[in-house]
Amino acid sequence: MIARNAAALALLCLAAVPAWAQDGAWRHGLSLLGTPKYPADFTHFDYADPGAPKGGLLRIGTQGSYDNFNLVVSGVKGDLEGQIPLIYDTLMTEAGDEPFTSYGLLAEGVQLADDLGSVTYRLRPQARWHDGEPLTADDVVFSFALLKANSPQYAFYYQNVSKAEATGPREVRFTFSETGNRELPQIVGQLPVLPRHWWQGRDAQGRPRNPTETTLEIPLGSGPYRLARFEAGRSVAYERVPDYWGRDIPVNKGRYNFDTVRDEYFRDATVLIEAFKADQFDWRSENIARNWATAYDGFPAVREGRIVKEEFPQRGLGLMQAFTFNLRRPKFADERVRRAFNLAFDFEEMNRTLFYGLYRRVDSYFFGTELASSGLPEGPEREILESVRDKVPASVFTTPYRNPVNGSAEALRANLREAVRLLQEAGYEIRGGQMVEKATGQPLTVEFLGYDNSAERVVLPYRAQLERVGIKVSLRLVDPAQYQNLVRSFDFDALALNSWAESLSPGNEQRDFWGSAAADRPGSRNIAGIKDAGIDALIDRVIFATDRPGLVAATRALDRVLLAHDYVVPQWASDVTRTLRWNRFAHPATLPRYGGSGFPTTWWYDAALAARTGVAR
Repeated sequence: MIARNAAALALLCLAAVPAWAQDGAWRHGLSLLGTPKYPADFTHFDYADPGAPKGGLLRIGTQGSYDNFNLVVSGVKGDLEGQIPLIYDTLMTEAGDEPFTSYGLLAEGVQLADDLGSVTYRLRPQARWHDGEPLTADDVVFSFALLKANSPQYAFYYQNVSKAEATGPREVRFTFSETGNRELPQIVGQLPVLPRHWWQGRDAQGRPRNPTETTLEIPLGSGPYRLARFEAGRSVAYERVPDYWGRDIPVNKGRYNFDTVRDEYFRDATVLIEAFKADQFDWRSENIARNWATAYDGFPAVREGRIVKEEFPQRGLGLMQAFTFNLRRPKFADERVRRAFNLAFDFEEMNRTLFYGLYRRVDSYFFGTELASSGLPEGPEREILESVRDKVPASVFTTPYRNPVNGSAEALRANLREAVRLLQEAGYEIRGGQMVEKATGQPLTVEFLGYDNSAERVVLPYRAQLERVGIKVSLRLVDPAQYQNLVRSFDFDALALNSWAESLSPGNEQRDFWGSAAADRPGSRNIAGIKDAGIDALIDRVIFATDRPGLVAATRALDRVLLAHDYVVPQWASDVTRTLRWNRFAHPATLPRYGGSGFPTTWWYDAALAARTGVAR
C-alpha cells in the first residue's frame, strides 16, 4: 500500500463506510456496494431448485495431476483446488446472481465496525465436522493463523488483517490494519476453515500431523462432500455427506445434488478429448476454437443427441488473456520493445485460420464488462487520473488504447516497419537478419513457456512474424506441475497463454495482480513483475471506492494505465463458455446471472436422460 497523508487517508476511510454499516446490527449477508438482494428470511437462491433430486455420479476430466491434499502448503495442485468448497465450508458464500454479495454459510450473522476496522462473525450452533465434533471459533482462529503463516497466497491476501480472535464460543472478530476497506470484511468470510483438533492429532500410523508438509492423507472436512477415495495422481472421488450439517440452510437448498463427484486426471490435452468421447467423463468446457468447430460434429454421440453442445453466456467475469512478458528480464523493460511485439501479432489472420472467427481481440484488463476503459477519460475517471498525472503516461489523457490491426499483407508490413522503428529507438538494430542490442551485440530473443500443444498452435504463427523483424523465438513445453513451479518462481521469458480473471467488483486482489509489493513475491499473481507507483495509487482508489460509480471510474482509470504501459500482448476471448456434456443431467429453469451455467453446483442427475444416453461407468 502506498504512503498517504494521514488526514487525507482518514477522510477517505470515513467516506468509504456505507451508511448501512454504521448501525452495528447483526446481518445475514453483505454486499460490497449496495444492499443484498435476498432478505434475512429467504429460503433458497432463485437459481437453485430446492426440490432437485439427489443421487447419481458426475465425472469431471482434468488435465494434469496432483500430489497433495494439504491446502496450507502453497495450495493444492490440479483441480483439487477447485474442489476445496466441497470439503471445507467458509464463513460466507457468494450469490451467483449478484456482484460480490455474500450470505452466511458457517456464519449465521455478521457485524461490522463503524469504521470498517473490524468484522465479527457469529457461527451457526449446528455447524459440525464430518466426525461429529462441533466447529468452533477456535477452529476459525487456528485456520487464519495457520494459512497466513504458511501460505504465501493467503499471507498476501490477508496482509491487512492484523488479528483474528475468538470473542465467544461462536464468535470471531477479525481486526484490520486499515479502516474503510470495504472488501476486507467479505474476503475474510472466504477463509476455508480447517479442523484444529484433527491437525493437532495423529495419523493412522500414530505420527503427529504436520500442516506445513504435503500429504495424501484424506482430510477431515465440514462441507457437503467428503474425499472418500483416490488413486494417486489419477483420480479422486468425493461422496456427498448424507447428514451434512448445512444441507437445509438457505444458501445450500437445491445445491450439491450428486451423490458422487469424481475427478479423472489426464496428462495430455489430446487424450483428454478422446477420453471424453469414450465416455470416461461427463462434462467438458472447450476453450480451443478448432476443437469446438471440428472435433465433435462428426462424432455419432453428438449427432444422436447423447452428447449436448451448448454455449452459456459469461457475464460474471472480465478477462485479460495475453502473451505475458517477464519484466524482471531487462530485455522486456522498455515499453517500446513490448509494443513492437504487439505490432507483430497478426490476430486477425490467426482468428480466421485457426479460430474459425469465434473470438474477439482483448483490449482491456476487464474485457467483457462495464469496467473496461474506452475512448478518452472523462468526468470522474479523468479526475482520478489527474490526481496521479505525474505518475502515469501522458498518453492516457490524449490517445485511446488500440491494438494494432493486421489481417492483410499491407497492414502487416506497415506494422512490422513500425515495430522495427520502435526497436531501433529502444537501442536495437538489425545485423545479418538478427535484431541485436547496439551497445552489446546481444541478440533479442524470446522463449515462450507453455504446458500443452495449444501453446504450439499459437506461438508458431506468431514466431513467423517476429522472425521477420529479426527476433529469435523458441517455445518450451513442460508438464503442468513443472510449468506451475516455473511460473511461481518467475523463471521464464514470456508465457504463451496466460490469463487474469476479474470479478465485477475488483478490490484487494488487484494488489496481488499488479501491485509493486507482489512483484517479487514467489507465487504471487503479479506474474509480469509490474512495479509502478501510478498503478499502486490507482489500485488503492479501486479498493477505497465508496459507491458503484466510483468503483467503475477507478477501475477504468487503472485499466487505462495498465494498457498504456504495454505490459502484455493481448490475445483473444469470447463472451460465451462453450461446453459439451453427456446428456445425463438437468438444471433449474433459472441459471445464475453471473455464474455461467451454474454447473455442477445446482445441476442434478436425471435418471430418465441417463437411461436413454447410457449409464456412466
